[in-house]
Amino acid sequence: MSKTTVKDVSTEPGPEQAVATPRAVGGSRAFALLLVITGAAGVLAAWVITIDKFKILEGKIAGKSVSLSCSINPVVSCGSVMESKQAAVFGFPNPMLGLVCYGIVICVGMSLLARARFPRWYWLTFNFGTLFGVAFVTWLQFQSLYRINALCLWCSLAWVATITMFWYVTSFNVRNDFLPAPRPLKNFLAEFTWVLPVTHVGIIAMLILTRWGSQLWA
Repeated sequence: MSKTTVKDVSTEPGPEQAVATPRAVGGSRAFALLLVITGAAGVLAAWVITIDKFKILEGKIAGKSVSLSCSINPVVSCGSVMESKQAAVFGFPNPMLGLVCYGIVICVGMSLLARARFPRWYWLTFNFGTLFGVAFVTWLQFQSLYRINALCLWCSLAWVATITMFWYVTSFNVRNDFLPAPRPLKNFLAEFTWVLPVTHVGIIAMLILTRWGSQLWA
């Protein structure tokens, strides 16, 4: 009489467990490098602005006027922007927030280069962070153009970096079904994501030229 072997399936994942397991997704090498580069550009801008802010404060204490290398004329004047109340909207200098946030972006990019994979909630949280960033720089752009009446070149670098990372992270989430979107939009983003940040930055450039024109180089 043959002996029947009964397989113990108590420790194997059932259909319910498989469905409950969150899907983790990693990014391509190009996407990871984009995050590292834009994060590094943001850190560089925030670092230089922080150093220049210290120079301004030291000059005030010493009773001396400080001339910053990025203050070219009355319009392109980093000092005017740094000394405005909008430069510390949260009660501390804005670049300090940038040093932390852009540093996080670099960490995410480096993790992707190391083939890390993250679940949907992580990507959506990251997307929300970039959305906050692009909303904040949009507010700063308005303040710079129409309230402070001066343009900071290092701030502009941070604007471009933030806008670029926002659109590419959003595109990544849409293409991986983390954000709902129709199929035609997914197909468009699969090939032409670059159009969105280029258009966004182009609009800002047009606003700057319309606002100041030849005064930028005067």
